[in-house]
Amino acid sequence: MTESASIEATVAGETIPTMILKTVAAHGDLVALRHKGDDGAWHDTTYTTYADQVARVAAGLAAHGLGPGDRLVMMIRNRPEFHVLDAAALFLGATPVSIYNSSSPDQIEYLANDASAKLAVVEDAGFHQSFSKARPSIASLEKVGVISDGVDADFTYADLLAHDAIDLDEAARTASTDDLATLIYTSGTTGPSKGVMLDHANICWTVECLRRSFALDEFAGKRVVSYLPMAHIAERMVSHYSMMFLGYEVSCCPDPTQFAAYAGEVRPNIMFGVPRVWEKIYSGIHAALAADPEKAQKVAEAVEAAAPIKEKMTWGTATPDEIETYEFLDAVAFSTIRGLVGLDQLESAVTGAAPIPAEMLSWFRTIGVPLSEIYGLSETSGPMTWAAYKVKPGYVGPACPGVEVKLDSDGEVMCRGGNVFRGYLNQPEKTAEVLDDEGWFRSGDIGEFDEDGYLKIVDRKKELIITAGGKNLSPSNLEAALKMIPLVGQAVAIGDQRPFVSALICLDPDAAGTWAAAHGLEGADLHELADNPEVIAEIEAALPAAMEGFSNAERVKKVKILGDEWLPDTDLLTPTSKLKRRGVHAHYGAEIEALYA
Repeated sequence: MTESASIEATVAGETIPTMILKTVAAHGDLVALRHKGDDGAWHDTTYTTYADQVARVAAGLAAHGLGPGDRLVMMIRNRPEFHVLDAAALFLGATPVSIYNSSSPDQIEYLANDASAKLAVVEDAGFHQSFSKARPSIASLEKVGVISDGVDADFTYADLLAHDAIDLDEAARTASTDDLATLIYTSGTTGPSKGVMLDHANICWTVECLRRSFALDEFAGKRVVSYLPMAHIAERMVSHYSMMFLGYEVSCCPDPTQFAAYAGEVRPNIMFGVPRVWEKIYSGIHAALAADPEKAQKVAEAVEAAAPIKEKMTWGTATPDEIETYEFLDAVAFSTIRGLVGLDQLESAVTGAAPIPAEMLSWFRTIGVPLSEIYGLSETSGPMTWAAYKVKPGYVGPACPGVEVKLDSDGEVMCRGGNVFRGYLNQPEKTAEVLDDEGWFRSGDIGEFDEDGYLKIVDRKKELIITAGGKNLSPSNLEAALKMIPLVGQAVAIGDQRPFVSALICLDPDAAGTWAAAHGLEGADLHELADNPEVIAEIEAALPAAMEGFSNAERVKKVKILGDEWLPDTDLLTPTSKLKRRGVHAHYGAEIEALYA
C-alpha cells in the first residue's frame, strides 16, 4: 500500500467533528486552551469543557439560523472563542471562514459577499464598526454577533453560551467528508484574494500527513502558542486543527508582538514561525550578545566549532567524541541562550510561508533549536514538502508523506495528493489555470531537486527578475543573503529591466539600537542611523561578502538604506510578512530611481 493510500485508509469517512469527539473521549481531562485574563493570570479550558462550550455555542448559532451549507465569517484575534465558534459551525454542517483582523470595510464587503456569509462574529467594538460600514452591501449577511460585552450587536458570545447543549454525537453525522471545512483567502500579493476551498477530507488527510512527518511518540499535551492570524493556513494547521485531532495544549496569544513574552512562560514544545519571527529572535539574541563583546566572541567560536558536528549528528555520522564535544558546548553556551528566549523545550520548530536565510536556519540548529523549513501553500492545505529532523539548510525538504511532487519542464513545482484543494470559490477559470484533470496543482514557484529528492525553491515564477542584460535571477535569494548582514532587518532586491541589481534595505531595530549605543549615539532613531555615514560604510563594506555566492551579474551593486520598519498587514507586507513587491515599488519609486540615476 502506498503512503497516500495508507493515509486515505486511516482517515476514511472521518470529518473534523468526528475527530474532535475522538480527541475529547481520549483526552477529556487535558487542557485544550489557555488564555490570559484581564488579571494577567492564565485560565485553562479542558477538552471536556471545550466540547461542552462547542455544543452550547452550536445551539446558539443554530437558533440564529446557521445550518448545513451556510457560511460563518469570523474576525477574531487568537483567543479561545475562535476555536469554539469554528468547531460549533462545523458540527452544524456550516463552513467557518476567518478573515484578517485588519480588513477594511471594503475588504470585508468583498470577502463576505464572495463567501455568501450568513452570520458573522467579530471580537469587539472596533471590528463591529468595520462590519457595520460594510453590512449594507452584503446581501447574504443576516446577523452580526460580537464577543465583547457592551456592543449593540445582534447577539453576543455570552448569548450563544447560554443555550442548552446540542448532542454532539448526533450532530457529528451532519457534516460529510466533501463538505467545505473552511475557505482560506489568499494574501493577495499578486491580485485580489481568492477563496481556497478546503473540505473535511483535505483537513483530515493533511493532519494525518503532518502527524506522520513529526514522528513523535506522543502528541497529546504538547504545548503550542497560537499567535499568527487564524486566517492563515499555517496557524490553522499548527494550533487549530492539530489541537482538534492530536490533543495539543494551545496557549492563545492575541497580540503577536507579545509572542516572546508568551514563549518565555509557556515553553512551547512545537512552534511555527514565519521567517520574520525567527529573524527577530536571531537579531535580538545577537543584539544582547553584542553588549558583551567577550561573551559574543565565545558564543561565535562555540557556534563555529559546533556547526559541523551538528550537521553530522543530523545525519547520524558524528563520532562519540564529537557528540561529547557538542554536548559540552551546549551545556556551557547554547542551553542558556535557548532558556533565555523560551525555546529550551522545543521538540520541533518550523519556519515557512517565505524563504529564510540558510545560514540563519543552520545557526538555530547549531544552538539546539530544532528548526526546519516547510514548503506549501493554502492550496495544499499547508504542507507540500518538509523534513522535520533530517534538515538541509537552503532546502525545504522532500515530499511529505503521501504527497507527490514533480517539476514541470520550466521548473515549476507541481503537487498531487489528498492535501490539494478543491478549487477557488466562484472562480472556475482561475481554478483551471492551476489544477488539471489529473489532480496536479501548479504552485507558481520555480524549484529544483537535489540527488536526495530535497527541494530548493528558486523563487516565485512571476517574481523572477530579468535584468536589462537578460539575466534571470531570484530576488528572494538575494534578499536572504542581505539579511545576514548584522544591521539589516529587511530587504527587497530591485533589478527588473535594469542595468544592474540594487536593493532597498531597512535597519533591524534591535541591531541598530545596539550599534548606536556602542558608537555613542544612544537615542538616535532609525532615520538618523540610516543617514549616518558610519552605518552606510559598515553595510557597504559587508556587501561583497554577502554577495560572495552569486555571479557578478546577480550581485547587488548598490543599496539604499531606509529609516523605516516594514510592518505586517500594510501596503508593503502581507499579514504573514511576505513582501508586496508592487507596493514597495510604488511607495519607494523615487528612492529606486535615484539608485539608477
